[in-house]
Amino acid sequence: MFSSTSEILKRNQLSITESRKKILDMFLRTDGALAHADIEQRSGTGFDRVTVYRTLQTFVEKGIIHTIPTTDNSVRYALCKDECSAGHHHDDHIHFLCDACGTTYCLDHITVPAVQLPKGFRATQTDVVVSGICSKCNPA
Repeated sequence: MFSSTSEILKRNQLSITESRKKILDMFLRTDGALAHADIEQRSGTGFDRVTVYRTLQTFVEKGIIHTIPTTDNSVRYALCKDECSAGHHHDDHIHFLCDACGTTYCLDHITVPAVQLPKGFRATQTDVVVSGICSKCNPA
């Protein structure tokens, strides 16, 4: 089970503000990833765009959430696994984007395959996004 928002913020040496608690709570309650616009919509008039952006960037830097690229060059965010920390993301899993409902899922049990790069190349991040129809939209 997830820790409380206050515990997560304390563990990451972040001050506990109302905006951080509310945004983090959105991630804890969401099955899938969130876009910047999703967070703005769900918060109503509570936070301005800059507050949301800065909070997301801080959470990424601290290893609380990770970024997921999308086909339209935007970014979605999802909770990190417990072993992520500031500057050290270990989210080497596949992401699934449902073409029907638009939800992005972290498939934690499927790791990104190793990529053999040519001599002189060094990877800093590998992102794999699979698109299709999720189990909620395509019941078996």
